[in-house]
Amino acid sequence: MPHLTRRRPHTSGTELQPGVGVPGYAHPLLARTEWGELTRPGTPLHWVVLNVADGPGSRPDPHCLEAAGRLRNAGVRVLGHLDTRYGTRNFGELIADAHRFVDWYQVDGFLLDRCPADHVALPEVRRTVGTLRVIRDDAHIVLGHGIHPHPGYVGLADQLVTFSGPWNDYRWSQVAEWTADHPPERFCHFVHSVPRAHLGEALGIARGQGAATIYFTDRTDRGGRIDPWQAMPGYWDEIVSRIGTGVSE
Repeated sequence: MPHLTRRRPHTSGTELQPGVGVPGYAHPLLARTEWGELTRPGTPLHWVVLNVADGPGSRPDPHCLEAAGRLRNAGVRVLGHLDTRYGTRNFGELIADAHRFVDWYQVDGFLLDRCPADHVALPEVRRTVGTLRVIRDDAHIVLGHGIHPHPGYVGLADQLVTFSGPWNDYRWSQVAEWTADHPPERFCHFVHSVPRAHLGEALGIARGQGAATIYFTDRTDRGGRIDPWQAMPGYWDEIVSRIGTGVSE
């Protein structure tokens, strides 16, 4: 991670207008409560990722259609999940999945998960993002690097995920110097294994590092054996309350 330096100066939650980006819950049949909570009025959502079956699936899923429709009717962006496999995914397959997401679920954009972060992959990611913007007008594009990428990526997408990982790493993380040249709404942080007692501290780190879109959960990955994002945090109501009022500490 190049140019890791200072935190940003402290600013208020009101100035940053923080919100939640949901990386993708389990299938609506397995996570009815989670999907239902997302349409509660007043929930500070920036977007929700739809991942049917490691992508859009092989045919339209009626349960996912219903869940996506409810979110979009509530004014929440729905993003299709596209796994780039760190740049090894076939371009044609990736674009075919994007077409299915738009045709079947009317998504508002895409999360490019496991997006490469080095300078070498920039042209291919630029090609992919350009094609996605043709497929879906006004597409909201999020690049899921999970680390600070080469600064050239910031001009390709609406947002970059510059941290994705456990609390034990996040609490000691530093921000890349070049991010200070861009507003907080360009950056997202996904953090799992955050104890309830440290939720305020985690929100403060995101604010200090200039990330306006966050997803924090007390769920763990059990040593990489499970997806920590698939179930709702045990303190979801507290996250909604703290972000909605601009209170993080």
